Amino acid sequence: MERTTKPMLAALSRDLPAGRFLYEPKWDGLRCLAFVARGEVDLRSRHGKPLARYFPEVTEALAALGRDVVLDGELVVVDERGFDFEALLLRTHPAASRVAKLSRATPATFIAFDLLELDGIALGALDDRRRALLATVPEGARVRPTPATNDPALATQWLDQAGVGIDGVVAKPLDGAYQPGKRAWIKVKRARTADCVLAGFRLMPGPAVSSLLLGLWEGNELRHVGVCSQFTAERRRALLHELVPLRTPLEGHPWEHGFNVERSPIGRLPGSAGRWDPTEMVRDWIPVRPERVVEVTFDHVDGQRFRHPAHFVRWRPDREARSCTFEQL
Repeated sequence: MERTTKPMLAALSRDLPAGRFLYEPKWDGLRCLAFVARGEVDLRSRHGKPLARYFPEVTEALAALGRDVVLDGELVVVDERGFDFEALLLRTHPAASRVAKLSRATPATFIAFDLLELDGIALGALDDRRRALLATVPEGARVRPTPATNDPALATQWLDQAGVGIDGVVAKPLDGAYQPGKRAWIKVKRARTADCVLAGFRLMPGPAVSSLLLGLWEGNELRHVGVCSQFTAERRRALLHELVPLRTPLEGHPWEHGFNVERSPIGRLPGSAGRWDPTEMVRDWIPVRPERVVEVTFDHVDGQRFRHPAHFVRWRPDREARSCTFEQL
């Protein structure tokens, strides 16, 4: 089946735009394009990776629509406790037997938010695509249309209630055409902040600081929650001079026995910065006295870790490191 498009993208904003927009929840899942033709289904990630083999329950539901369609949407896993991104990541397993088991244990849902083509005909403006979407995709357990509104007040409520499962709002011009690969939509997300303990740092050639290793206290355990890594070259060099005096031996450090050593589907994502086990031959980070507090902004939290690298805001010399706990999140 020929794939004729890339997903349309969105530019980040902190404020909800006003005007002729359709507002939709920004779902926290895997972006997915669905190509359905003559009962055959092809699912593709944002970067073109094939996904259909991992989600047989979704492909079956899409084939049951009985129409040739090209849909844009999001794959999510929802159980009685709510949205589960970690369970969604586990669905992309290489073993067919495991795929079959997980499709029954943690079935996914395809939330369709755009209909690009219907029976081979490309659709135009968003308001026309929305009407066609609602007429083509019924509410179902495995495939359903996204809710949407043109009421800014309701969209603001979605934005204020953003959390697990929904992490913002997407604003789309009602008369806008679908522009593959273009950032012509607007994603609105509120910044979330946390005060974290600086527990170590990594180096890059220069030498300079590559990233800060962040922790939060849970009882008497300092848990690694992620990294802060987006700095200018000048700031990286300045950080090195600033942090070297804080170095401390590994012995007696809260992470002397490792961090993120438990198995986790998100343990190798950029935000959580992998793991370190003291049995490994190489230690690629430098421990510091866990005394300094850094304020960061972040988007998603998966389990007890930031999914993406956090953004540095400022040092907090007024804050005691032991007061930085998970209660903030």
